Amino acid sequence: MSMSEVDKIRVTAASAIERSRERRRPIGTKSVALRRQHLYKKLGRVLIAGGIVLIGAAVFGALIQPLGFTGLLALFILLIGVAVLFGRSPFPEPRQADLPKADLKQLAGRTEIWLEAQRPALPAPARQLVDGIGVQLDLLAPQLQTLDAASPAAANIRKLVGEDLPELVAGYQRIPAGLRTEAHAGRTPDETLVGGLKMLESEIGNAARSLAAGELDKLATRERYLQLKYQGIDGEDVPAS
Repeated sequence: MSMSEVDKIRVTAASAIERSRERRRPIGTKSVALRRQHLYKKLGRVLIAGGIVLIGAAVFGALIQPLGFTGLLALFILLIGVAVLFGRSPFPEPRQADLPKADLKQLAGRTEIWLEAQRPALPAPARQLVDGIGVQLDLLAPQLQTLDAASPAAANIRKLVGEDLPELVAGYQRIPAGLRTEAHAGRTPDETLVGGLKMLESEIGNAARSLAAGELDKLATRERYLQLKYQGIDGEDVPAS
């Protein structure tokens, strides 16, 4: 084998390892929280099913006949089967079509998970912007926990996060790889993707700050009310009536 072939193999292997690392790396904390929640639910099902099997075996051994070696072996095999049966369910990876219909409270996390799967196929500048979008989605997520799902703000965020962002990334991936660096209408698809991601990162950040500003305004109003009630306008104590 020539040195050039060895170099090609080395480069290919390094690229595969890098893609694997990129695929595993989360872009935000909400995607990690959703995966952890799924894992805990799966472990809970395994423990409950295993506990039922153990209780059944204990009742059988106490009321009917001792299990003995063969019974204990069968119990051990049964517990392994229960663990495999209830523990094999993988995390349901979101599809692009699922994001606009996702529960508003999980929209940020599920969008992060979808972006994490697409990230390795994007150019380096776009991957950095996807990381930034993950940060903005983390900032937005707490506001979505209390936002009315029927409000205009919720509809705008669903379109921004669940439709516009995924469609931009998916539209780029539908372009053949060999054409992504060729200019069309003055810009390459790579440049269009980067420009669109920059705009969406800014818009998601603005949405998070706008929703947070509403809560801050409520807090400031409440503080002012308490000042007027207990201290007076100028900070002087108001006699109790």
